[in-house]
Amino acid sequence: MFFGLRGHEVRSNLRYHRKQIEEKEDITMAKRGGFPGGGMPGNMANLMKQAQKMQRQMEEQAKEMETKEFTSTVGGGAVEVTVSGKKEVLKVKLQEEVVDPDDIEMLEDLIVAAVNEAMRQADEASASAMQKLTGGLGGGMPGLF
Repeated sequence: MFFGLRGHEVRSNLRYHRKQIEEKEDITMAKRGGFPGGGMPGNMANLMKQAQKMQRQMEEQAKEMETKEFTSTVGGGAVEVTVSGKKEVLKVKLQEEVVDPDDIEMLEDLIVAAVNEAMRQADEASASAMQKLTGGLGGGMPGLF
């Protein structure tokens, strides 16, 4: 017997007091931003705010990229292609001398080369803008940012 209590009463009493102490610790931790009370720790809350800010900036950057145009010229200026940041072909400009009915294949190759180069420019501009926002986060994991 412990202060006039039986064994099971002592255990029950200890469980009750242990639970009260844990609840007080949970409340204290929650006030300080700790996990036990379900509250988010201060650093985690700041991380979430930073992530949300970065997401907004990335969305703004994506909208800005859609308004940009990228132009590539190949064949000594014979073929010029302009694409948007949305990677849509906006304009194809051909010099008269490049249009040879007997050599359609060369014209096709020049158009493909110009489109691919303009798309590469758009990709590089987008990647560069995202790199500035993320500061290199997601390194080695293509498509993450």
